[in-house]
Amino acid sequence: MESFDTLGLSPRLLKAVGRLGYVTPTPVQAQAIPLVLDGRDVIAAAKTGTGKTAAFSLPALDRIPPRKGSHGPLVLAVTPTRELAQQIGEVCEAIAEETHHRVLTVVGGVSIGPQEKALARGIDVLVATPGRLLDLMNQKAVSLASVEILVLDEADRMLDMGFWPSVKRIVAQTPASRQTLLFSATIDGSIERTVGATLKDPAQVEIAHRGETADTVDQYLVRVPQNVKPDLLKAVLAARGAERVIVFARTRSRADSTCRRLKRAGFAAEAIHSDRSQNQRRRALDNFAAGRTDILVATDVLARGIDVEGVSYVVNYDLPMQPEDYIHRIGRTGRAGSRGFSVSFVTPETEPMLRDIEKLTKRTLVEMELPGFDMEAAIRAAEARTQQHAAQRDPEIQQAKREVAKRAKAKAKARERAQGERGAAAGRTSGRTKLQGAAGSAEQQRQKGRGAGKPGRQNGAGSPGRTPASAQKKPQKPASRGAAGKSDMRPGRSHRAAVASQRNRPQSRGRR
Repeated sequence: MESFDTLGLSPRLLKAVGRLGYVTPTPVQAQAIPLVLDGRDVIAAAKTGTGKTAAFSLPALDRIPPRKGSHGPLVLAVTPTRELAQQIGEVCEAIAEETHHRVLTVVGGVSIGPQEKALARGIDVLVATPGRLLDLMNQKAVSLASVEILVLDEADRMLDMGFWPSVKRIVAQTPASRQTLLFSATIDGSIERTVGATLKDPAQVEIAHRGETADTVDQYLVRVPQNVKPDLLKAVLAARGAERVIVFARTRSRADSTCRRLKRAGFAAEAIHSDRSQNQRRRALDNFAAGRTDILVATDVLARGIDVEGVSYVVNYDLPMQPEDYIHRIGRTGRAGSRGFSVSFVTPETEPMLRDIEKLTKRTLVEMELPGFDMEAAIRAAEARTQQHAAQRDPEIQQAKREVAKRAKAKAKARERAQGERGAAAGRTSGRTKLQGAAGSAEQQRQKGRGAGKPGRQNGAGSPGRTPASAQKKPQKPASRGAAGKSDMRPGRSHRAAVASQRNRPQSRGRR
């Protein structure tokens, strides 16, 4: 049995191997490390989970010693996804604890400012995604003129995702004398034709052949109608356990909707896909690795970026569009020699995809038995839900519901108006009653005041011989008459007539 001591690594790198927890090298490590230490260009194909990252990071950091001062990267690793970049960066940082290299990981989804500052101080190892590296190059924040070792990780995935034009621009900025290492899960003719021009007399390390899957993963399927998938997923989780499970969906929206259903059912689940920010994706992976989240719902973009130990099993909620992605999905379990299994939900529409997968893997998937799951009852329940949803979308039913709601709203408003009018009428009646009561009380007070009289003159008291003012009668003035005997009410006429009458009276008595 080979050991790391026989691969040609320096003592400080052997200490780093112990820090990483490795005991014996995997086949890809045992074959690739001596070739990299010799300075050869390498094309390596190995199954997912076989230690490809250490196969290039250990010899690369052993060959290139750290340097002081401000300079560009000496080792550049380019990988398609943020998660893969973070994983490579973590391995390099663990090695750098012994070698004292300065390691920097640059990815999108986070602020570019701190990355520019770190590059200005100088770095030895740069791990990057193509998009963010091009941004930094366009802003003149990084120079690749000092690169001595270039690593293209998951090259087949970068080709599938359309990154090759960006990768070509990056490669063109590196020195022609560099050493190039190409690592991937599979190597086929298209990769050799496309990427082969960037390598010089490469050594071939092929541990995994195209379509080969890990022997530690048992592969099952369940044939199911599309609308029964949510119930089937809950049944699988109940029967096989709901801890450390990865569920793969075809699209971001399906990943989100599946995650919401699992949460409503009481499961601890999180979704992870390209629409999530880097911090959200990192937090979801950390929660899953720490056991705070039991189920991770992901898309194919991250099928290679989830490197978590102890994944119990993988559920292919939707079959992948590309059969190669199936291999990377199920490679998340059964890693490092441990056992795992996968279960794929196959609908009538995806039967052709199943045939492509079985043709690629040269294996026939076995039907999984779920004794506690009644497929017929689940189909009936799903059809009832479908009819209910269809009724909700029926325009005539929706119009009838709107009319009923409109009538109910009108009745409620009428009741509110009637209650308001009754309240206003009661308020007016109460107001009149209070005014009448107040007026009566005031009149009673006035009557009491008139009956009591002025102080000192009550009951005939006061000056003798005087009549109370209330009992005195005012003298009546005779009304003057005009020539025709009619009362003359003009001002002053009545007074003058009365004076003249008084003057004439004594004269009349004397004549008599």
